[in-house]
Amino acid sequence: MIMKDLVDRILKEGQNLGNGILKVDSFMNHQLDPILMKNIGIEFARQFADQKPTRILTAETSGIAPALAAAMILEIPVVFARKHRPITMTEPLQESAPSATKGGIVNLMVSPDYLHPTDRVLIIDDFLASARTIEALGNLVQKRGATLVGIGAVIEKIYSNGRAVLEKFQVPIVALARIERLSEDGIIMSES
Repeated sequence: MIMKDLVDRILKEGQNLGNGILKVDSFMNHQLDPILMKNIGIEFARQFADQKPTRILTAETSGIAPALAAAMILEIPVVFARKHRPITMTEPLQESAPSATKGGIVNLMVSPDYLHPTDRVLIIDDFLASARTIEALGNLVQKRGATLVGIGAVIEKIYSNGRAVLEKFQVPIVALARIERLSEDGIIMSES
């Protein structure tokens, strides 16, 4: 389900920085629009309620806002994978993923205290591009023996083919806005 208000904001405020990078800092990745985030949360909750998730998993930092918005509607906890291990975290579950925006490899860590084998986990992130971060989160769910029930992304870059990487999980994948391509002519959105 494509969210028209999200698509409108991407078209109005999104900036193509080249090399497949879309800047949406004005409403999602630096400054947050709380009304838009609330609507994103409502839509994710609507899309995934039938999967009966018990926990949402995301990666810090940009995935936290949409994950929290959905969790508030679903009334379930959010766990975010840390990129730097705090001294309070002992023996974390850990996966690594390449990051296009940060450059290099990012370690994702989750305390087993907050992800249980009995959990039904919904992954929510800001972008679905190469899908390596979401794949790493899915691998963390599987390592813990929990059940992955769905994957949600606020924005999918179709041209990056990340969805194909995630098909191995055999769960519903929902993107609220889908970009066919970034070009000199602008941001070309998908209608479906």
